[in-house]
Amino acid sequence: MVNAPNPAPPRPAARPAPGPASATREAKVEHVTGAQSIVRALEELGVDTIFGMPGGAILPTYDPLFDSERLRHILVRHEQGAGHAASGYATATGKVGVCMATSGPGATNLITALADANMDSVPMVAITGQVAASAIGTDAFQEADIVGATMPVTKHSFLVTDAAEIPARIAEAFHIAATGRPGPVLVDIAKSAQQAQTTFVWPPVMDLPGYRPTAKPHARQVREAARMLATARRPVLYVGGGAIRSGADAELRRLADLSGAAVVTTLMARGAVPDSHPQHVGMPGMHGSVAAVAALQQADLIVALGARFDDRVTGKLDSFAPRAKIVHADVDPAEISKNRQADVPIVGDLTEIVAEMVIELQSAQLQHGKADLTAWWARLDELRRTYPLGWTPTADGLLAPQHVISRLGEIAGPEAIYVAGVGQHQMWASQFIRYEHPRTWINSGGLGTMGYAVPAAMGAKVGMPERTVWAIDGDGCFQMTNQELATAALNKIPIKVAVINNSSLGMVRQWQTLFYDGRYSHTDLHTGHETRRIPDFVKLAEAYGCAGLRCDSAGDIDATIKQAMEIDDQPVVVDFVVSADAMVWPMVPAGVSNDEVQYARGITPEWDGDE
Repeated sequence: MVNAPNPAPPRPAARPAPGPASATREAKVEHVTGAQSIVRALEELGVDTIFGMPGGAILPTYDPLFDSERLRHILVRHEQGAGHAASGYATATGKVGVCMATSGPGATNLITALADANMDSVPMVAITGQVAASAIGTDAFQEADIVGATMPVTKHSFLVTDAAEIPARIAEAFHIAATGRPGPVLVDIAKSAQQAQTTFVWPPVMDLPGYRPTAKPHARQVREAARMLATARRPVLYVGGGAIRSGADAELRRLADLSGAAVVTTLMARGAVPDSHPQHVGMPGMHGSVAAVAALQQADLIVALGARFDDRVTGKLDSFAPRAKIVHADVDPAEISKNRQADVPIVGDLTEIVAEMVIELQSAQLQHGKADLTAWWARLDELRRTYPLGWTPTADGLLAPQHVISRLGEIAGPEAIYVAGVGQHQMWASQFIRYEHPRTWINSGGLGTMGYAVPAAMGAKVGMPERTVWAIDGDGCFQMTNQELATAALNKIPIKVAVINNSSLGMVRQWQTLFYDGRYSHTDLHTGHETRRIPDFVKLAEAYGCAGLRCDSAGDIDATIKQAMEIDDQPVVVDFVVSADAMVWPMVPAGVSNDEVQYARGITPEWDGDE
């Protein structure tokens, strides 16, 4: 078993997320068309980049967009790519990502990206054109009820038919997207409203009755949580993606240091607490580390911070952490006690919650003393030593994907941004790259969207041009959105793509191996067969104006990665030909207790979930 490395480099300062436009400035009044009003509103809100594709119903807006000196428009090759690019941009920068599309199929092509952003709480605004107001409801050409279609998968959706409403609705969309629990907002604007003459007034008066997200936590609840944390004997800080969205990493570090509690970071929270932190025991869940899974199962107190007790973390819910008291802190009150009843619910912005918890914990420790966690850490350290993350050499002699991804992380380093699609490669990237900083790990967690990586990496690189950005993708995911390589090449966005090519739908194949007697029904993609590669990813990359490399020898892994790192004037695609038989371990099979975690196939850790 080859153990994963664990470097401990320094951390940068957190990037503050921008707030909404000030409403205290003297109002600007301009006589414009509705389309010009859209462009002016985006400029006033500080938007610098839009990912989009024009069409008939949004064409009036593309005309003044052509003249804007403050807005960069990046023409994508598919609207889904625009949505994922806006998501990657938002996740990497903390700003609101923006995408644009036309009516009908243009707008419906955004739905997957909007649903993805909604599940992962990504602040995003999508602006779509709609048919003229008089034609709405007539089944006009390229008409679709996109507001109705997106209501279940967005934080909010607006339909604008009056040009005078445009500044306020767009300002409201950005405010909703960025405040409280972040999320995507759609603004659908009729073509007639875009063409009409109107007055642009900025800042507009926003009217959002009932929308009052809670930022300040209840002091008594925080005090009780601190008391429980001070007196627990087996405490765990269960850190979720809300910690990244809130920018609470500095406060979390202080809370971890002060409490001495074990820390687990979910798939969406990788980097919120550095992997090098001595109290970080790993990622929990279906493919989490044994130590992280055991920590939650055996805890007497779980302090959930911006996490939602997702089924991929809890396993069989009624057997999850059976003896643990639960403190659940989240900005979204709907998440509190949704899956697991909270003993102490705390609603508010996570940065404020954790900062106040640190103060209250200091007081609680003065009153109760510091808990003796020696036995708890002896147990967790034993599990970390006995069941480290690692891999075994492949039986077929092809590359071990874990080896490839581990070396990629070591060579590119913790300052790079890593973006993954969905599947085995996503899990390996979350396991074998060491994350030291927030916003350096971007992936589709809640929705699990194949095709996410390439456009999201493109958006991340646009938002953080000084950073190296690697998309770690599977050969199945890559074929869903690789047309955005053309976008990256033409717009000089030099992302790097590592295709972990096992010539199959890898995670589906793993389940077929484990649960369907090795009956590989329709999972072979024929992308890595030496005699007939369909497609040949190197040739495909070159056809899209990118550099194309291939690596199929373990001795060439480092040299190939370094060669890709040296290419800065164009996107680069590396085809890593890996074994189809490699599997993601540890694993908790779906629907069973986390107590049944398997370290490797047929190997169940020797620990008692009832301890």
